[in-house]
Amino acid sequence: MLEPKVMEFLSRHFFSLKSKKIIVGVSGGPDSLALLHFLWGQKDKRNLSIVAAHVDHMFRGQESLDDALFVKDYCKQHDIPFEMSRINIPLIMERTGNSSQVAAREERYKFFETIMEKYDYPYLALAHHGDDQIETMLMRMTRGSTGKARAGIPFTRPFHRGMIFRPFLTLTKEEIEQYCRENQLTPRIDPSNKKSIYSRNRFRKEVLPFLKMENPNVHEHFQRFSEDLQSDEAFLQELTVQNMNKVMTIREKSKISMDIKPFLDMPLPLQRRGIQLILNYLYKEKPASLSAVHIEQIFSIIYHSGPSGKLNFPNGLMVIRSYQTMSFQFEDSSVQNYYYVVHDDSKIDLPDGGSIRVKLVHKEPSEYDSNSAIFNAARIKWPIVIRTRKNGDRMSLKGMSGTRKLKDIFIDYKVPLQERDTWPVITDGDHSIIWLPGLKKSAMEGTDSSAKQYLLLTYKT
Repeated sequence: MLEPKVMEFLSRHFFSLKSKKIIVGVSGGPDSLALLHFLWGQKDKRNLSIVAAHVDHMFRGQESLDDALFVKDYCKQHDIPFEMSRINIPLIMERTGNSSQVAAREERYKFFETIMEKYDYPYLALAHHGDDQIETMLMRMTRGSTGKARAGIPFTRPFHRGMIFRPFLTLTKEEIEQYCRENQLTPRIDPSNKKSIYSRNRFRKEVLPFLKMENPNVHEHFQRFSEDLQSDEAFLQELTVQNMNKVMTIREKSKISMDIKPFLDMPLPLQRRGIQLILNYLYKEKPASLSAVHIEQIFSIIYHSGPSGKLNFPNGLMVIRSYQTMSFQFEDSSVQNYYYVVHDDSKIDLPDGGSIRVKLVHKEPSEYDSNSAIFNAARIKWPIVIRTRKNGDRMSLKGMSGTRKLKDIFIDYKVPLQERDTWPVITDGDHSIIWLPGLKKSAMEGTDSSAKQYLLLTYKT
């Protein structure tokens, strides 16, 4: 019964076993042992080449070593090449801080890559089944996963230089155990599979029996649902990429900026996927704490905040709204406050690539613009200071009485939040702000008929 069901499932996915070279992940439990036995039974009929790969995670001492020896003995009896590795996962957990499941999975897949490389076999077969699919999808939806993650376990996915495939997704756990009994297989049982400390085991023991009582074929419906979600998601992702390429204004390794107006013209399902696309790009490894809640926070500052807003995400990612620009960037410790003291003619190169030229001239320049400022040199106290802004900075403005906060000037000119902290501020020796380049000139700026010498400041971006 198992073989025709699996072969029909493979055929439906246009996947042929003929002449495949396959590494089989085998723990020694019922699922993986049944998969190894099934593929071994197809070996001659389909001209298969198979290698069994086993990892001892060293959680259970002699007991887990016995699992490895059991798989090794099975492979010897059936003339199947066998590879194994003993990896001290508890030690790796201590070193990395990862959970047992995360650490074990990472090391296990590294080992599979090594064996695929050694034999030059492009396929890795894993024994996930229909019950696993239900548990995974329910767990991810409960956790708040988004997009493709909600589709659960894919039948195939790229891996290393080849592909992972899972031929047992069409089967239930009970069908696999029945197959083991019919073929006199005596798999090893990992006692951790019964511990309720693992959320998967709680779903397995409490939720899954209820669903199967409602419908014994519920796994088939979940599998179809998974496949529908995956195909729909692939189509929507393609549309999202096409649209996001039109709205992104900056795309760098650690920073992406987008124009909000055309972004809001996109359909909402593409907007959500567009944000997810950005997060996936910037986070090489997505933090476990990142969830759908964070995407809702982003939409909150897009739709409901004022012209500016800022969110602090896991691992130092900042999401900044500044007027009609939304930026996603990691905190850059290389960008620091600066403070340059100038005593004579000089050119100061700024960290952002711009520059300020300080020059004494003996006659009034014939022309100058918003990127230049001129002062009666006799009225300026030296040294000139070029620095970044400070809290409470104010300046007297040309043609106006009193002073104005720099913060308000930045707002008036809609200077993006992320640029304000690096914008040059120029003061004299009395700490009076005499110029905010490109934006505002102070009351001290301008020509003076009594001047014998002028201070000329020029800003280049």
